[in-house]
Amino acid sequence: MLTLFRWLLRLTIALIVLLLLGAILIWYFSVRSLPDYDATYRMNGLTAPVEIVRSTENVPHIFGQSDADMFFALGVAHAQDRLFQMTLLRRAAQGRLSEIQGVGAFAADDLARRLELYRHARQSLEAQNKDTRAALRAYAAGVNEWIAEVNENALGRGAPEFFLFPDQISYWQPADSLAILKLLAATSSDAVAQEVLRARLSLVSPQYGPDILDAGTGMTPRPVYASLFPGARFVTPEKLARPGGPAQLTSFLRPGQGLGANSIAAAPSRTAAGGALLANDILAPMTAPSLFYLARLQLSSGGVIGATIPGIPAVLSGRNPHLAWGIAPAPVDDADIAIEEVQPGNPDRYRGRNGWTDFQSRNEVIRILDAPPRAITLRKTENGPAVPGLDPGLRDVTPMGHVPVLKWTGLSDSDSTLSALIRLMRAPDTDSAKAALGDVVAPAMIVTLADSDGIRQIQAGMVPRRASDHPTAGRMPAPGWLNSTRWADPESIETGDLPDETAGILISSEERSPALLRRGRLTRLIQDREVHSRDSFIATQLDVISPAARALLPLVGANLWFSGEPAAPGTVERQRQEALALLAEWDGEMSEHLPEPLIYVAWMQRLQDRLIRDDLGPIADDITILHPSFIDAVFRNRDGAARWCDIVQSAPKEDCTTIARQSLDLAILDLTEKFGPNVTSWRWGDLHQVVHTHPGIGSLSGLGWIVNLTQSVSGGDFTVAQGGLMGGKSTPYRAVTGAGYRGVYDLADPDSSVFITSTGQSGHPLSRHYDDLAELWRRGEYIGMSLDPELARAAALGVTRLLPRSE
Repeated sequence: MLTLFRWLLRLTIALIVLLLLGAILIWYFSVRSLPDYDATYRMNGLTAPVEIVRSTENVPHIFGQSDADMFFALGVAHAQDRLFQMTLLRRAAQGRLSEIQGVGAFAADDLARRLELYRHARQSLEAQNKDTRAALRAYAAGVNEWIAEVNENALGRGAPEFFLFPDQISYWQPADSLAILKLLAATSSDAVAQEVLRARLSLVSPQYGPDILDAGTGMTPRPVYASLFPGARFVTPEKLARPGGPAQLTSFLRPGQGLGANSIAAAPSRTAAGGALLANDILAPMTAPSLFYLARLQLSSGGVIGATIPGIPAVLSGRNPHLAWGIAPAPVDDADIAIEEVQPGNPDRYRGRNGWTDFQSRNEVIRILDAPPRAITLRKTENGPAVPGLDPGLRDVTPMGHVPVLKWTGLSDSDSTLSALIRLMRAPDTDSAKAALGDVVAPAMIVTLADSDGIRQIQAGMVPRRASDHPTAGRMPAPGWLNSTRWADPESIETGDLPDETAGILISSEERSPALLRRGRLTRLIQDREVHSRDSFIATQLDVISPAARALLPLVGANLWFSGEPAAPGTVERQRQEALALLAEWDGEMSEHLPEPLIYVAWMQRLQDRLIRDDLGPIADDITILHPSFIDAVFRNRDGAARWCDIVQSAPKEDCTTIARQSLDLAILDLTEKFGPNVTSWRWGDLHQVVHTHPGIGSLSGLGWIVNLTQSVSGGDFTVAQGGLMGGKSTPYRAVTGAGYRGVYDLADPDSSVFITSTGQSGHPLSRHYDDLAELWRRGEYIGMSLDPELARAAALGVTRLLPRSE
């Protein structure tokens, strides 16, 4: 027995030693991949020495003698800090995530292959102007030189994540940057998701279902979806509920949750300092690291600084010495689903313009980690690629014997959008900027501009032109064989000034709700002051007042405020009275420290679900966001919308006041189970949290708590400082989108301009710059934005020197 004990003790000690040695080795190799920001490297591809001066916040300020060297050094800086992110985005665009993430990424790869994002990117390389092609080559050379440096000096494979994935880091190609921009465009629109959901609602409730999305929009009456396909068979309504959102091309960017933005600008006549002001915040899924990376380049046209996306050699939002710009998605419907009829008995042909036509088909193989490869067949028609997996609901709205295809402005082989963005960086004034934006194809965007002379907004990008007799006006899928459903001029690129509706003030807001509530709040904040300053623009950007709450609460609670005698303590009636008393005095501020936002959101979620579930059944699970205009129409009984308040399965006829009270009681019961009976002790931030999730390893057991960042945040769906509530059924209060980047540019004192991203500059979880900006971002603070070289050098944490290898 003593001998056995000794051997067990020895084995235990040996196991502990092995674990310690393993931990030490993991730590050593992980630390090896942390870049040395105060080093000198000799690299091929440079024409002269370059310096990368890292500010205190690790923002690279790049100084050199030629533009090509600037883009080369930007490639080095991106690769030093975000190499894993870059390769993940590239794989997503190529449809090769499954090779490192396994079968769970197959749907994303299948979709990317069907959209042919990478093929369109390669073809579009020749559409770029000479300067852009040179920038792409220089940028790729910089990325590749850093990859070579990592390999030659065993620098931990460049990022610790590469130790967990069987990923051979292939060298960067100029087309890779264009492919990531294509990916950006593909995820920036929710047009298809809205089309499909509207059609599903029409199938379940033909007369009234789409009202949920269209109430208050003033849109013309739509046809009943099933009537577009007379004689065709659909799945039965009971099978229409298919939980789950669109396929995720990558966790950095998700269809329907891609980029949005708010932009505001004030002319010099409307500012205290006499110079134009511009503020821009870009909304994106919350990830760690952030999608955005701050950088400054000293180009021959002058310095430029702002937000980049690793993998793309352009500043998307920022300023140069003379011009500031901010971007936002244009409110255009840039995609349609066409339903093609497959020839009976011959699945290789479909109904075309001139009769039965062969599909354009080819086969591809997707390799999958730890699983056999899968072959897929890519098919195209005159209208576009077949995309059965683009949205889960497509299966419900596609008649039997038909196939859905995508018409999208981004399916272009001559997309010169990157050329436009690089020309914009060099533009000295708004006229030059407008000329540059003429090259934008997809995504269509509104660019807000400011220079010494004033401000202007330009809408740029390809805009579909639908026929006046289009049966659905692009709001639902439509038969692809009809001439009326074809785009009249799909090659139309529109670049033009938007009107200045408020003298000296311009506003652009990403807004998925038809109520346009966020834009209305922005307009009010801007119009409330005759003269603005940088600080007033910051306050506007951080505003967390919910216009939806201000509009809905007086309406929904009209017959509930202070009604009835005081109830006994501890009863649901007493809690309801306490909750209503709090809401009656509340100004709509969605502060994380208050109970009122939590009560309001829980109430409205329960109310909307109770209004629609009896009519829609399980499809109600897919209505994941609040539709204030629908609730407004119901409680005002606009066009008889109060009919939604009656529960069809019950014998009594319920009115809207009854439904409002029952919904509030259900919300209170839910919150009581979570936080106890004391209504005043509840806090919005206890449930409204943002989880900055690492797209590569954030979901892996034991690693998520290291690489993911969790913060309670203020704001909500409709506040200017957005904290989107799209967490799904299991986490309905989670903020999954937000301002990944905020910038405020003051042209009266350009070096007082400020910016911030949602996490930090480094993508390395062991770097102190992985999350050093996250708390500043949560508190609504910023860091400085200066083009003064001396200020950049004054507090530099390191200077990286790049020398031509020949020297």
